[in-house]
Amino acid sequence: MTVPLSCEQITVALRGLDGWQRDDNVLLREFKFGSFREAVSFIVRIAFAAEAVNHHPELWNVYSTVRVRLTTHDAGDRISQRDVDLAGEINAISWVS
Repeated sequence: MTVPLSCEQITVALRGLDGWQRDDNVLLREFKFGSFREAVSFIVRIAFAAEAVNHHPELWNVYSTVRVRLTTHDAGDRISQRDVDLAGEINAISWVS
């Protein structure tokens, strides 16, 4: 079982994750692209990154907007280091701020 992060650990981690916020036991970020094609391309890139680490986010897409939610099910649906790491990877592959 994965260990959830403490509130303090999450606060510290968020300082290094531009654009991400905490909503209870979830890390959230919204990305706005120039087109639907760009948004879907980004989702595909997230899919490859997530599959590589076997940690899968919740994704939501409407036209050029992508919302990402991260939580760790085997940590009791709480935020873990796996979420922080994947959020960092998602930021690294994003070409929008």
